[in-house]
Amino acid sequence: MDRKLRVLITDDSKLLRKKLRQELETLDCEVLEAQNGKEAVMLNLQEQIDCVFLDIVMPEVGGIEALQVIKEVNPDLPVVMLSSAGTPQKLMTTLKMGAMDFIQKPYTSEQIKKAVETVRRKVAANGQ
Repeated sequence: MDRKLRVLITDDSKLLRKKLRQELETLDCEVLEAQNGKEAVMLNLQEQIDCVFLDIVMPEVGGIEALQVIKEVNPDLPVVMLSSAGTPQKLMTTLKMGAMDFIQKPYTSEQIKKAVETVRRKVAANGQ
């Protein structure tokens, strides 16, 4: 793949966004940021995005609601859910709604790398 993946990080924690941005940039990704689900939905409509990392618990619009809207607009967009409040019920709900993966915080570099590799394969398979 000769272009960078465009990845949207959505989390209300500025510290987490900063840490995840650094992680993704070392994996040769171009990173956009949103601090809540409302911003994530807007950026998804305005920008060409390859993947979204989406926190579940956020103010204004939470991750599950944002996932629902994003999947309605762009059903093939890979979305990776991130949450420290991960319950089996939330995990199953997001996967049924079309999330590609669910990563429990605190995440590891290996989990992020694996998710990015999966997205790269999907993007390459779709010829984007």
